[in-house]
Amino acid sequence: MANWSDPRPNASAFPAAGTVGTAAFDAGLRSYMLSVYNYMLSGILLTGLVAMFFSWGGLDSPAAHILIGGGPLAWIIMLAPLGFVFAMSYGAARMAPGTLQAMFWGFAVAMGLSLSTVFLRYTGTSVAQAFFATSAAFAGLSLYGYTTKRDLSAFGTFLVMGLVGLIVAMLLNVFFQSGPLALVISIVGVLLFAGLTAYDTQRTKSVYAYVAGTEDEQRTVIMSALTLYLDFINMFLFILRMFGNRN
Repeated sequence: MANWSDPRPNASAFPAAGTVGTAAFDAGLRSYMLSVYNYMLSGILLTGLVAMFFSWGGLDSPAAHILIGGGPLAWIIMLAPLGFVFAMSYGAARMAPGTLQAMFWGFAVAMGLSLSTVFLRYTGTSVAQAFFATSAAFAGLSLYGYTTKRDLSAFGTFLVMGLVGLIVAMLLNVFFQSGPLALVISIVGVLLFAGLTAYDTQRTKSVYAYVAGTEDEQRTVIMSALTLYLDFINMFLFILRMFGNRN
């Protein structure tokens, strides 16, 4: 989740002096970052709207009948976002920007369908509180990642290793159903994705020097938006699991 959009994962957080212009580069960087955040925020909005409408009606909603009821269609909906991520991650270099953009919107819709049960399992107040808490945390962490002069690339490997460990712990807890372990997983998850938010923001900024003005720039915008989107959504879900009140 931390290395999908970076063609140079070991690149320094800031390009060497003299490799780019100043005023033109700064203007291009602002436009580039604005595009990334526009895609990310639009994707989150689309996901939220799809999730709300798919769960509209509570226990009589399509989400309740299809996802909670189980069956092949439920598995297709739940696994579809993962399929989009793999297809975009490994096929981005071969896709036209328009195709990659369509894949991003398709992914946002698929995520909305798969996350619609959130509105059935948690109170609306809990969902709203978790969303606004995540938004505030994400904004602060992303601002830090963008403005800090500290190179965060050294944390990349540590964060990815932590993410792998987190996934293993979550899979184990599917079988053990341990409440204390679930709480630890949520705390670690919030911390990991907080770190990834700052790291991925800095990496998104740094990679611009290598794609500015090339045919890869638009692809990098979309893939960077996907990475930050995933950081946001995962942090939101872990915060919701920690503090949310269930219906």
